[in-house]
This record gives sequence, C-alpha cells and structure tokens, in this order.
Amino acid sequence: MRFYLIGAGVINRTHAEAIYKIEGEEVIEIKVADPNPAALASFAERFPQVTTFTDAKEMLNEEPREDDIVIVGTPPFTHFPLSRMALESGRHTLCEKPLVMNREEAEALLEIAKANNRMLGCCSVRFLQVPKTDEVKRILNSGELGDVYKISFVFRGQRGRPGIEHQPESRWFLDKSKAAGGIVMDWGPYDFTLLNDMLQPVSVEVASAWTAKPETDIDPKDVVYDIEGHVGAMLKFQQASGKSVWVQYERASCTHGEPYYTVEIEGTNGAVKWSPYFETDQVLVKSDKNGEVITNENTIPYEGQIGYMDHPIHFFYQKVKGQQSPAVVNEQAVFNFLCLQSIYDAAASQQAVVLRRK
Repeated sequence: MRFYLIGAGVINRTHAEAIYKIEGEEVIEIKVADPNPAALASFAERFPQVTTFTDAKEMLNEEPREDDIVIVGTPPFTHFPLSRMALESGRHTLCEKPLVMNREEAEALLEIAKANNRMLGCCSVRFLQVPKTDEVKRILNSGELGDVYKISFVFRGQRGRPGIEHQPESRWFLDKSKAAGGIVMDWGPYDFTLLNDMLQPVSVEVASAWTAKPETDIDPKDVVYDIEGHVGAMLKFQQASGKSVWVQYERASCTHGEPYYTVEIEGTNGAVKWSPYFETDQVLVKSDKNGEVITNENTIPYEGQIGYMDHPIHFFYQKVKGQQSPAVVNEQAVFNFLCLQSIYDAAASQQAVVLRRK
C-alpha cells in the first residue's frame, strides 16, 4: 500500500502516524514531498523509513496503482492545484480542510475526480463515528424525541483567532487569500460534516447569515489579518421525507460577549444535549414526566488506539479498499464545502441561499 504525502509539516506528520496504525497491510510505503529542505529533513528524522522528494510532481511520476492514496496537507490556497495534480496522476486523493478556496474550485475538482474515476476525500471527518455522537444519532433516529424541529449549534470562544493559536508560525491562517476564510473555514468543515451526517439533508437553505471581525489589543499588526472571527446563520435542513429542521448556528473564535457552547436537538417529546468535540463526554436526554422535566445523564468516553486525528486516514483507506466507511468523498465532500460557501454568500448578499444536494 502506497501513500504519497504532499507537505512535510505538522498535519502530515500526524497523518503519517495514523498510516502506521493501519492494520492488515503487510507493507506500507510512505513517500513525502516538500520544497522546504528543513521541513523535509525534520520529517525524515522522525520517520526515517519514508522516501523524500523536493517536488510533488516528481514524486507522483511513477506508474499509479489502483489503491494509491495521495494526502494533501498544505495551506488551503494550494489545495486545488495539488489535488488536481494528484487526481490526474491516477490516485485517490484525501485533502485537508477546507477542501478548496471557493465554489468554482470545488465543482471543478469534483469533475476532475469523476473524469479520472478516483475518489476525492476531505479530512473534515475527524469527529464522525465517535461513541457519544453515535448515541445521539441513535436517539435522533429512534423517534423518542418526537417531531424534531430545531438544533442549536453554538460555540463561542472569547479571545482567539482561527488556527494560529495551535500553529503560531502559520500566519496564513489570518489571510483570507490563503486560508479561504476565518472561523467558518477553520471549524465549519467539522460542524457541517456532523450536521449533514446526522440530518442527511437533500437541501440546505441559509435563510440569513452574518459575519464579523471583533478586534482586540493583541491582534497582530505585522501581517495580513482580514478573516472573520464571529459568524452566525439560521439554516433549514430539508430531508428526503419532506420534513425540515431549523439549525441555529453560531461560531466565534473571538467575541466581546459571553463565551459558551451549546449543542442541543429539540423535539416535541424531548431534547438531547451533548458536545461532539472535546468539552464533555456527557449525553443529556430531557423529557417530561407528570409535567416535570426529567434528565437522563450518560457519560460515553471515546477510548481506543484510533483517535480523532487518525480518522481521516483510516476512513479514507477503508473507502478505497471497498469497506464500509464514514469517509466523506466526491459529491458529499463538495456539498459539505458548499454549505460553508453559502454562509458567506448569504452574509454578503443579505439574501437566502439554497443549496441542493445532487
């Protein structure tokens, strides 16, 4: 099994570690390309068994095999040309989030994947197939909540900027021309992968949206900093049954208001509250008994050797091998990305935007 990593930075080191956790492959071969000699040398020191290249095109020159996988782990403004090159080399391609920079690139990349009969995947699946969220999905689909009509999906941080707090040296996170956007493109890929997985919509309407850039005294002044730090939207998820669910969506890396989070699904017979991320492993189910609210609390930790950061590699590998997998590929990967783009479009036009799933 051959993996081709484009980029020798932090995220592809994480992917390399995930690759070596794959079971059932007798031989795993990893190749990595990066024009930065220091990054390449550091990568090779950590993973001495890999083959290194300074040029990605040269790395992909050899004859492809049916199950070859390319992983694009570079800044967003490079995702389209590098993913296109990988797909056209005849290899399945897994790209970091956000998938691309805009709607045109997303649609073009899907056509290239289909023309080459390859799969295009996105790494926005890190929080799928997690036990606590699987339990919430079970509750949602069981009907015990009654007629589900609203979801609150709110995460408000008070003093941060997208990405750069985790990778301070990656100043491109703050530059829209390189990062595609701010908090929407940083955490939105995870949020909408989760929402679309749970609700399986045939269309998503962004009824209204807004973006803002709260300012603080510690904002960097020596780099381009033009991405949003706070966003909100009201969305209608239309399901194949004809039923619709409203989603109140809000994300903030920075706000002068109160920091808090709430993720709650509300129905006519009950509600369920949890966090799909790191905040808590509690799942709270609320219902009525004799006119009183009763709460059933369950703690469901995520244990095991395969963690959140391993999911993109393992899920995509399963998909390429023809196994059952929650990997997000091709039309679904593009649909998820276009949900993000539609928030920007609705905020800019101050008009509703409807996105239909093909």
